[in-house]
Amino acid sequence: MTDTAIVHRASTNDAGRSRAQAEVAATGSAALTQLTAIAADQWQDLSERAIEPNGYYLPDWELAVNASAPDRTGVSALAAWDDPAQTRLTGLLPVVPLSRVFNIPLPALVSAHPYGTLCTPLLDRDGAEQALADMMQAARRAEARALILREVSLEGDAMAVVTKVSQEQELRPRLLQSHCRASLDATRGADALLREALGAKKLKELRRQRHRLDELGTVSFEVARSREEVAAAIEVFLDLEACGWKGRRGTALIQVPGDAAFIRRATAALAAKGQCEIVTLRSGESPLAAGIVLRHQNRAFFFKIGVDERFAKFSPGVQLTLELTRHLCADPKIASADSTASPNHPMINPIWRDRFAVGDMLIPLRRNDPVVGLIHAALRLRQTALVVARRGMRSLRGRRS
Repeated sequence: MTDTAIVHRASTNDAGRSRAQAEVAATGSAALTQLTAIAADQWQDLSERAIEPNGYYLPDWELAVNASAPDRTGVSALAAWDDPAQTRLTGLLPVVPLSRVFNIPLPALVSAHPYGTLCTPLLDRDGAEQALADMMQAARRAEARALILREVSLEGDAMAVVTKVSQEQELRPRLLQSHCRASLDATRGADALLREALGAKKLKELRRQRHRLDELGTVSFEVARSREEVAAAIEVFLDLEACGWKGRRGTALIQVPGDAAFIRRATAALAAKGQCEIVTLRSGESPLAAGIVLRHQNRAFFFKIGVDERFAKFSPGVQLTLELTRHLCADPKIASADSTASPNHPMINPIWRDRFAVGDMLIPLRRNDPVVGLIHAALRLRQTALVVARRGMRSLRGRRS
């Protein structure tokens, strides 16, 4: 049950918010908190205490998404505090109604998609179980019968809390789908890791390509860290992304004003806190490839990459990823990196050989609730229909080509 929420573009941000607010109201908004009503400093403090990192639910990222990204605005949240005065935020999960995400008119809340492919909730490590229990109770007060966590880490500390709290409440979560994607063990030495992953022959070929690039102009690897550096580097990234296949399909970030506004705002704000870098590979003055990397606690998140396809025979995306691997492995603050890529990604899977398990979980909010069975069946039917539709599209494209 992967995210397919981007089906149409909202005509204006205000219209999107109004629609989202009406949908939330229909689900029982009194128990939900508008995302923009949560104090950013409390949210930031919680992210530093979170039991498991998620760079896509950092406040500067998710608030930027919520402000302008089409079909992702007007988000609410399940939130937990450690006292009635709400002085310390202990849990947070941005959510939207099931009807908004999948057009299924049943009473459930779904984790809001933050543009990145991870929706693991933020839970205070000093009170994670109570925070999750409070958030589930808030969902019940909102008249939801189930909570659906999309693309949540399946083997991390947050899921262990979900499992324990569900068992204590005699609830039976259901796994809707799961897959593994590439991740990096950054505690290892980069040279040994790359030799093991790619082998001597492939590395030799990549070095040959790198020497050919050097003949065109000295190859350099740049890391933009400060707010000012990132603000300049994001424009290079946006141009590179738009000149490739995403630009031809009309899905590059810069081609949608709301998306461009979100990424510019998010990357600059996160860079000011040391939570975003933009890495760029150049030949002389010409940028060949650029990537956006988020940092949360001891984990990095490789968000997107853009390449100049005119240099495709030199593998600029792979060359950038090799440099990024060396960069992350040399950083003692980073223990792992999530590629946030699709399963079996042809570029990064052969390089980052560790795997990060993610999936979608359906969490009932009442014991033996028949409505949860209806929700589950509707989701499975929808997924089957999507699979059939995708096969049809691939067949049609094959015939046309």
